[in-house]
Amino acid sequence: MTIHVVDIEQVTHTCPAFAEAHPYDTRRTVIDVIPGGECRTPVTVRCGDTTATIACHRHEPADRQCGACRIIVTQHTITTWHLSEAA
Repeated sequence: MTIHVVDIEQVTHTCPAFAEAHPYDTRRTVIDVIPGGECRTPVTVRCGDTTATIACHRHEPADRQCGACRIIVTQHTITTWHLSEAA
């Protein structure tokens, strides 16, 4: 499994249309990538007379990908900033 570790920063505010605080800006920063390694179940594809072997993540849906090609996103920290209404 390839693991992507991310930090999330949200900025929330309140406005006349919605009284409850809601996010209007979300930023994600990738802080680390742990590679999963080589594909364990490569797929052979044909186009006319030509054949090619490609990694399964380029051809298969996520539930049929091998463990090395599957991607996991892990949240490291989530920071929320609230902008109060100007008086």
